[in-house]
Amino acid sequence: MSSKKVAFYTLGCKVNQYETNAMKQNLLKEGYNIVDFEDIADIYVINTCTVTNMSDRKSRQMLRRVKNINPNATLVVAGCYVQVAENELKDIEEIDIILGNNEKKDIAKYIKEYEKQKETEKKVSDVLYQKEYVEFGDVIYTDKTRAVVKVQDGCDRFCTYCIIPYARGRVRSRKPENIIHEIKNMAIKGIKEVVITGIHIGSYGKDFKEEIQLINLLEAIQKVEGIERIRLRINRTYFN
Repeated sequence: MSSKKVAFYTLGCKVNQYETNAMKQNLLKEGYNIVDFEDIADIYVINTCTVTNMSDRKSRQMLRRVKNINPNATLVVAGCYVQVAENELKDIEEIDIILGNNEKKDIAKYIKEYEKQKETEKKVSDVLYQKEYVEFGDVIYTDKTRAVVKVQDGCDRFCTYCIIPYARGRVRSRKPENIIHEIKNMAIKGIKEVVITGIHIGSYGKDFKEEIQLINLLEAIQKVEGIERIRLRINRTYFN
């Protein structure tokens, strides 16, 4: 078990916020301590975004900022900017670990590998070949009475102006039973409100063989005892 301090900085959408919480939970289970980003930490994790040129620039700025806070810290860069700018990042000497979106769930494993070998870790799989939703397990880490729940990933639209499908892959829906299980555990912890999010939640269920839509999922969530409010956080503003 490690007693090292880990600080996170999250850019972008609620999906990234959910995945940051998942990574925090993963590291807490392994004995790491989560601290504020402005604190002196042993490990810094930047969960990046790439929707606009501004978000790309912000991601790069945060990489430099980490080394100003603690030049000796281990720097982990993960997320959407990694998926689309992998070749740019691998040439930045300050980065110690590079993780794609599918690899976030195993962050503790990759940090331990790096600590043993002290060689740059680069784990980025091609999300366009990912056919099933990547489970993080039950993510019940939160410091609020409202919790974000990710139910879907990816987008099939491939609009000419949008990079999201290349960063997030095609539509993959999370199994409803896994979502309900997670929300029930949240309710047990005292969570009263859940924020349902995804990259394009209007596409929820379209990749399932059985007929299920977002409305069916919401009806199931509504029946969970203890949950009083359900919010939808739409990152893509259209529905099929």
